Amino acid sequence: MDLVLTRYLCLSSILVFSLLSVSLPQTRAEVITLTAETFTDKIKEKDTVWFVKFCVPWCKYCKNLGTLWEDFGKEMEGEDEIEIGEVDCGLQKEVCSKADIHSYPTFKVFYDGEEVAKYKGKRDVELLKNFVLEEAEKVAEKQLARE
Repeated sequence: MDLVLTRYLCLSSILVFSLLSVSLPQTRAEVITLTAETFTDKIKEKDTVWFVKFCVPWCKYCKNLGTLWEDFGKEMEGEDEIEIGEVDCGLQKEVCSKADIHSYPTFKVFYDGEEVAKYKGKRDVELLKNFVLEEAEKVAEKQLARE
């Protein structure tokens, strides 16, 4: 009798867990996919720094990033005036051409429609975060100096 009860409880637990995981919304990082229709307008948004990853699906280095960009997007959630974007250069060749992208992956910071920095460091969430926060601070200092 104990064996039957144990199996029942085990199966019931698996069923409940499965139902919960299906019904719970999956959280996705706040990484915004940019296209030819949205790229220019987005990177020109007032008082917003954009950090954008440019990749192609066939690039082994892009594939090796795994979930890095999504993890980074989650880490940056809640940061005011900093947006994280991505462009698929396989689909958005026009955008990548305008952004002067020649290798993959490429990570660039934009402000007021202009490129302000290119990331060339190690691919790590904390390093990416520190980089974009420093670049955002530089942009803010320049803005204050202009006013």
